[in-house]
Amino acid sequence: MLSGRPWDRERAVDGRQLGYPSVRCKAWRAREGAVQIMRERVRWVGRLAWANAVAMGLVLLLGATVTATGSGFGCGESWPLCHGRLLPPLTAEGIIEYSHRLATLVSGLVLVALLALTIVERRELFARWETRIVAGLLVGTLLLQSALGAAAVLAPRHPLVMAVHFGVSLTVFASALLLALVLTRGESLRARRRLHVPAGVVRATWGLLIGTYAVVYLGAYVRHSQASLACLDWPLCQGRLIPDLVGPTGVVFLHRLSALVLTLGLVGLVVRLWRDRVLRRERPDLVWSGLVALGLLLAQSVTGAWVVWSRLSLASVLGHAAVVTLLFGTLAVLAYQSLPERALMERAARAPVAGVSVSQ
Repeated sequence: MLSGRPWDRERAVDGRQLGYPSVRCKAWRAREGAVQIMRERVRWVGRLAWANAVAMGLVLLLGATVTATGSGFGCGESWPLCHGRLLPPLTAEGIIEYSHRLATLVSGLVLVALLALTIVERRELFARWETRIVAGLLVGTLLLQSALGAAAVLAPRHPLVMAVHFGVSLTVFASALLLALVLTRGESLRARRRLHVPAGVVRATWGLLIGTYAVVYLGAYVRHSQASLACLDWPLCQGRLIPDLVGPTGVVFLHRLSALVLTLGLVGLVVRLWRDRVLRRERPDLVWSGLVALGLLLAQSVTGAWVVWSRLSLASVLGHAAVVTLLFGTLAVLAYQSLPERALMERAARAPVAGVSVSQ
């Protein structure tokens, strides 16, 4: 009698053992090999997705470094080349500006590889509306970001254009972060989103996301219009609670006031989530995302004060940009988490129609 594992047994013919595995064993091993290859490719999709999100964040921070160091014209007025050449001059400004452009190119190539691998290996996941919308938003905003960057080099720099450029960069990072979550945690996110979330919470999360974008836009405008030090103290401005609301001082005060309103709104949302026992039990992801966002918003205020007290030191400016990047990404995730799953939305849309037909 033959013994051992099925794939280690040898076929007996006329009472003799032949030294080769059975055909069934070979097929089983071939299937196992194919499954392992498929799993490894799926892992690569996840790795590329998170690498893409990190790359987009680094591109944003490199752009903030370009602004903080005054390296915007480190490559002259030529784009995509640097002073009409492929390689930059060996100057600090040229290297910083060229590094920003090179990082943008690399992140774009990573995105192309990610989308191609996702379409091939995770076709069923790419077919879902969440993936297609987030991927489309990421590609569109990345192209817009590149176009605005080129316009900033080839045309006279205007604070409004540069502020929009930073806002679009935030959208690129948030889209990359959402795409990574959808590709790696899509099923768990969909399962949680099947649980009901009050409409007021959904409106509040999306309102805070839009409000944060407006506050960030104001802050970017303050930075690019050279008005960051219009108020040389913090939290007061010119030693007063309400300064003269004219010129750069008025813009800075409006930015601080809008940040205060945003903080109060986020505190209200976190309190609402925490006091709802059902949400705390069934949707802890919403509660924790809200708490993380609140912590980042408070850190944003601290780094904003640091920018003023240090008189625009490079570390403070980059810290401020890094925190606001993480804050906007966290709020984007929170807003996505608050949305109901699509099947639930379709059932809710059909419910009133069904009710009318039954009553008739």
